[in-house]
Amino acid sequence: MIDVTAAAAHSFTVNLSILFGELPLLERPAAAAAAGFTAAELWWPFGEEHAPSEAEQDALRKAFGDAGVQLTGLNFLDDLSKGARGTVSVPAEKERFRANVPVAAGLAASLGTTALNALYGNRIEGVDPAEQDALALENLVVAAKAAHETGAVLLIEALNKPESPDYPLVSAAAAVEVVDKVNAATGLGNAKFLCDLYHLARNGEDLAAVIDTYADRFGHVQIADTPGRNEPGTGELDFEDLFARLTAAGYGPISGSAAGGRIGLEYRPAGGVSADSFEWLPREHRAAK
Repeated sequence: MIDVTAAAAHSFTVNLSILFGELPLLERPAAAAAAGFTAAELWWPFGEEHAPSEAEQDALRKAFGDAGVQLTGLNFLDDLSKGARGTVSVPAEKERFRANVPVAAGLAASLGTTALNALYGNRIEGVDPAEQDALALENLVVAAKAAHETGAVLLIEALNKPESPDYPLVSAAAAVEVVDKVNAATGLGNAKFLCDLYHLARNGEDLAAVIDTYADRFGHVQIADTPGRNEPGTGELDFEDLFARLTAAGYGPISGSAAGGRIGLEYRPAGGVSADSFEWLPREHRAAK
């Protein structure tokens, strides 16, 4: 179990696209509530074959409302299950991404969601990386403006190269560079770095240095232990130290971030049963602050 003092300073949200995956999507908010959580986040939950109907969106809203769980984060269009890593920089996906922006932003607004994550997209063979980067900036500016209209931040995430070899943002510095370009282009300042400590650790980054250097750019933090992407305590990371460093750097529920300074639990339960994977976090610290 993580030191209670280190964990108590933070507000946690559970990612329902990876945790409670043994249940149908609409049953997961209630399962999270039963485990003591009051905040959750999602990857894009509707697949990519069609825009979600109003009935599908209403069902999702009802599931969260009935469970008393706040949806705090949502991805723009992606299909991680098929190896895609977002659509922002992919020329063939430009129209679908643009069509998804108002849908995702509208759904987020209706749920009070204050963080929207736009995964950058893989490099495409035969396409000039500079062309992809120019398109990404175009699309991210559109997304940042849509997020701003709902009072949300736009998150830009670094992934890890071993699992996402074609994804170009595989360091904190690379993701923050994109964040800064978006903010310079919009003047809004609502683009932020999604600091996933699991991905950065898999890339071999010095996590303490990342926190010390970039904490003022953080819009959200996500965690899983390495190397298995399971719950804290199953691998190599010292979460007591990491939580304390985040607190010392000013990241937390009173940080002033529109996204709330939360820490997202984005791991696979080591034993396969999500409800059994939270013993490291005392129940009294699971409800969002």
